[in-house]
Amino acid sequence: MPVTVEQLGSHDAEALRGLLSKDPVHNLYLLGLLEEFGIAPRGRVPFAFYGRFDSQVLTAAVFVGGDGGLVVPSASDSGATSVIADALASRLKLRSTVGDKASVDALLRSLAPGKPRLSRTQRLFSVSADDLGPFTNPLLRLAKEEDLPRLLPLAQGYVREVHERDPLAEDPRGYEARVIQRVRQRRTYVLEENGALVFKVDIGSRSQYGAELEGLYTLPSERKKGHALLCLGQISRHLLSSLPRLTLRIDERDESTARIARKVGYLAGRTWRLVLVE
Repeated sequence: MPVTVEQLGSHDAEALRGLLSKDPVHNLYLLGLLEEFGIAPRGRVPFAFYGRFDSQVLTAAVFVGGDGGLVVPSASDSGATSVIADALASRLKLRSTVGDKASVDALLRSLAPGKPRLSRTQRLFSVSADDLGPFTNPLLRLAKEEDLPRLLPLAQGYVREVHERDPLAEDPRGYEARVIQRVRQRRTYVLEENGALVFKVDIGSRSQYGAELEGLYTLPSERKKGHALLCLGQISRHLLSSLPRLTLRIDERDESTARIARKVGYLAGRTWRLVLVE
C-alpha cells in the first residue's frame, strides 16, 4: 500500500502511544501532551496529531498546536517527518517548533524555509533514579497563587534569556494567565530566601513515561550560590520517586547549566533544536 499522511483520530491513539513509547526519552514531551490532552481536542485550544503511514503502520507523527503556534515532531526518521511536512505545507503556517534536530530541520525545509527569528541548538539530558547524586534542598516548594507578584519576574527573566523576547511586554494578561495556570496545576516549584523568590523550575510535560523539566531559572544576583544544583537535585529526587525518568533541555551555549545537570546525574543525549519563526 502507498505511503499516506492522515490526521490522527481516537482510533489511532494506541498506535501513536506505541510509536512514541519506543523512544520515551526523546518523545517524552509528546507523550505528556498525549496523556494530558488526548489525541483530538475536546473544546480546548485547537490542536491535531498528523501521522505518516506505511502499509497502514504509523511510522512518524507531528503535533500541531494552535494552528502552527507549536509544532513538535516525533523522534522518527527525518525522511518520514519530511513526508508529513510536505503534506501540511499548503495549509500550515509554522510559528515555532522544538524537537530532535534532524526532524525539526526536516519540518523547516517545507514549512518555514526562510531565516527564523530565533534558532537555538539544545542538548537533551535525561536521568533516572539510579543516576542521582546526593544534592537536595528541602526548602524547594510548590509555588502558590499568592507568589505571583514575585514569580512573574523570574518567569519573565527566563523567557528573556532563552527566547530573547519580553512576554510581559507582548501579552501581559495572557502570559500572567499562563504562569498562574501552571501554579494551579502544581507544575511550578520555587525557592524562597529572606522573603524573595530566587529560583524557579517548571514541569513542562508529564506522563506515566516520565516528565520534562523546563524554565530552570535563578535570579542573576543569586547565581553561583548552589541554588540550581541543590534544587534540581531536590525536584529530580522528588519526581523520580514515582516516575521512571526525567528530561531537561539545555542550550548548547549554556555550559554552566550543563555542568549542574551532569553533577546531579543527568546524561547528555541527542541534539535538539528550538526555532521561533516569528
